[in-house]
Order: sequence, then C-alpha cells, then structure tokens
Amino acid sequence: MKSGQYILALDQGTTSSRAIVFDDHLAPVASGQYEFTQHFPRSGWVEHDAEEIWTSTQRAVRTALTDCELTARQIAAIGITNQRETVVLWNRETGKPVHRAIVWQDRRTAETTARLKDEGHEEEVAKRTGLLLDPYFSSSKLAWLLDNVEGARADAEAGKLAFGTIDTWLIWKLTGGKRHVTDATNAARTMLYNIHEGRWDGEMLAMWNIPERIMPEVLDSAAEFGETTGETVGAPVPIRGVAGDQQAATVGQACFEPGMLKSTYGTGCFALLNTGDTAVRSQNRLLTTIGYQLDGKPTYAVEGSIFIAGAAVQWLRDGLKVIDSAGQTADLAERADPAQNVYLVPAFTGLGAPYWDAEARGALYGMTRNTGAAEIAKATLESVAYQTRDLLEAMRRDGAGDRDVVLRVDGGMTASDWTMQALADQLQAPVDRPVVLETTALGAAYLAAMQSGIAGRPEEFAKSWQRDRQFTPSMEKAEADRKYAGWQVAVRRTLSEK
Repeated sequence: MKSGQYILALDQGTTSSRAIVFDDHLAPVASGQYEFTQHFPRSGWVEHDAEEIWTSTQRAVRTALTDCELTARQIAAIGITNQRETVVLWNRETGKPVHRAIVWQDRRTAETTARLKDEGHEEEVAKRTGLLLDPYFSSSKLAWLLDNVEGARADAEAGKLAFGTIDTWLIWKLTGGKRHVTDATNAARTMLYNIHEGRWDGEMLAMWNIPERIMPEVLDSAAEFGETTGETVGAPVPIRGVAGDQQAATVGQACFEPGMLKSTYGTGCFALLNTGDTAVRSQNRLLTTIGYQLDGKPTYAVEGSIFIAGAAVQWLRDGLKVIDSAGQTADLAERADPAQNVYLVPAFTGLGAPYWDAEARGALYGMTRNTGAAEIAKATLESVAYQTRDLLEAMRRDGAGDRDVVLRVDGGMTASDWTMQALADQLQAPVDRPVVLETTALGAAYLAAMQSGIAGRPEEFAKSWQRDRQFTPSMEKAEADRKYAGWQVAVRRTLSEK
C-alpha cells in the first residue's frame, strides 16, 4: 500500500449522517456525525428533508477532516454508503427536491402494493427484480410522488426531474449537478431494476408509470462516479466507491465467498448471505439482491430484512422512557425474572422478512402483574435474536444457509455482549464480532480504495479481517427451541391476517 493517502467514507444513515476518514491501511482515524430531523406527517409515514441530509453530511465531513487535521487535498477518494430505498425527486434546473424524501420505513403505499399483489403481479416482480411487492421498496414511493406532487408527473415526462436514492442525491450535490448516477446495489432495491440483465426494466417502469428519463445511470460498486466541486468538500476529490448500507457492510465484513453470512444491527436488522454468481430464488419470502458488483459482474445475495432492531431500544428510551441510554438495556435484561416469558413483537412499521405484513403492528405478550421494565427490556433484546433466527431458518429452507454457518455481525447493537450471547444461544451457532465495528463505512472505503489502487483485490482485503470476540451457544438447544416456539406463537397472533 502507498503511504499518506486517505479515504473519506460518507455513511448516510436513517437517523444521522457520518463521515469517517480511513488511512491507507483502512484503519479509521477520525469521524464526524450529526443527527437530522425525522418527520412523521401521518401514522405510518416517515420523511426526511433531503437538503438537511446534505447539510448534515457537509458538517460531518468538515468535522472529520478538522479532527484529523487533514485537508480535502489529502483525500485520495470518497466512498459512499447510504440508507437504501429512500426516494428523492428533484428539479434538474434548480437542484431543489419537489417534496421531502420518502424513507424506506414509510408505509403510505401499503394499499397500492397489496392491490398489485392481489392482481397477481408479485411473481413477475420477483422474477425480474428479486423483490416482493411491499411499500419498503422505492418504486411505489416514487410513483406516489409523481401522482401526488402538483406538476411532478408532467415535469418528469418532460425530463425536468431527476430521481435518486440517497447515494444518487449526494453524488449530484457533491459534483455540482454534473453526475446523475447510482451503483448496482442501490438500483437493485428500487423494484425497477432487472438484476439478471443489469438494466432498468421497461415492464417494471410501465407497471409503476415511471418515465425512464428520470432514472440515473447504473455503475459498478467500484467505479468513477464523478469528482467533487471545490465548494462541497474543499477540493476536487474523485468518488470511487458506492454501495447501499447493507451491501457495504457485506463488503466490509469480507463476505466474498458463497455461503458467508453477515447481519447488521442498526435501526433495523439485515442479514445477507453471499450466493456467488447464482441468483437464488427464495421460496420463503426472502429477497434476491445484488451483494456487490465489480468489473461488470454482479455477486448475488439472499437477504432477510427486519424493520425494527435498534429502533426498539430507541422506543424504550424515547417512547416508554424506561432507559436514558441504550447501554442500560442489557443491565435491565440481566435483572429480569427468568420465570417470565415475555415477548415483544416490534412490528411498529409492519413485519419484514419472512412475513412481509405491512399492516401488522407491535405487541407485547406474556405480561403478568409482576412484569416491569427489566422484563420488557429483555424481551426487546431477545426480539432481535428471534427475528434473526426467522431469517436463518428461511435461508436454510431455501437450501442457501449452511447448517454450520458462522454469523459475522456489525452495527451499533453488537456492542452489547448480552444481546450477542442471546443471538448465539437462539441461533445455536457461533457469532463473530469484528475488531472494526464500522463495517458499513469500511466497505465503502474499501471499494473506493480498491478503485484508486490503494487497496488490493477482495481476496487480499479478506485477509485483513480480524475477529474481536466469538460468542458461542451457552443455552441448551431444547431450551432455545422452546423459547423460539413461544416467539412463533406471538408472531402468529400479531399478523394482520391471522
């Protein structure tokens, strides 16, 4: 590796924008992070101000560079990773969004996707895009904007508007409007991209009545995405790596071989299993997606998406106000009455894989007069383990998950030893926590570093992955199965169509 060359990773998440500077050995040396406003205009609706996302990203960059006493001229390249499926639609001339960004969690189009499913469209959708008809994905959100923002459809058809997921929006802003591009992993989450043919799918665009001229150009995950203007980060810097957050974490965890599995625990939980050059079609309502794309060749993955993981801990803090910080949750769980079998099904915005029930809502089961904050905290953390087992069991039924799987984990919740032990116990499998927990940003940084010639090919990068700790099952399988059976009963009672 060449010395003295730094990579700037922009990690634009659901609740905050971060910038992390990595050195030429891909070790983090400085960071900046700023939260931004969550807008909830109606029940089930979630929006972000795209301009606020941009300004918070700029602030994070300035903080990170100041923290490590670097200037933009010392940055060799930028990598971007982002919250996926969130939709921005903006005017090409003014650069202004026509509406707030509609967030991946938003459920306003549940009725539309349910109608299309009832009409029998889901089979064709899955065949072309690997996805299922659910409001989670970008297409229905984009169609809603075109149909509900005054003048949007006419402007779109006239070529005056541009659509993008958050990566595309940031690249547009960073390059001063010169580049309207995305990468294959983000394109694969829109429900408008044919993951087998590598192009925007005409039938999907027609189904949603979306003009192709508003769609961005699709590039590899490591490519030349454009160069920043001097005004945005202080100097011209090439953007050379882009991947949606869960795919970036897969890269950061060095899951480059078929059969390798990672799970990220942030706002939600997302497990991706590398299936190589085979796009495995799930029979258990998991998603087929692009894990990453290099040299024009996609590497596919099976993905299970859980909408609520760390967000349930935020609910304990902000909603119930039983904790002041996330770290207190494990202490409470440790003190919980082991004789109580309390289950939280955190369907606050519906249930994701493998249920895909947009209308389900959260519920607590098994409470007694003695149930208190400790038992609810324990149920909250255990819900993450149960939901992960749901995904792994579905992968195994698809023949994609090896019986001897080792799970590589990352994300904020992995700092909790209690939660990771509960995960190993419920999966009856080892759970590996890496030394570098910022694997999402690391994945984006690596893609940019590889494209710049600073880092080697994936097989070389994989050798640098280091484990911090392995959690192994301490619970008997029969006990884990008994507890999981109780979870399954709780979920059945929660589903909107019981």
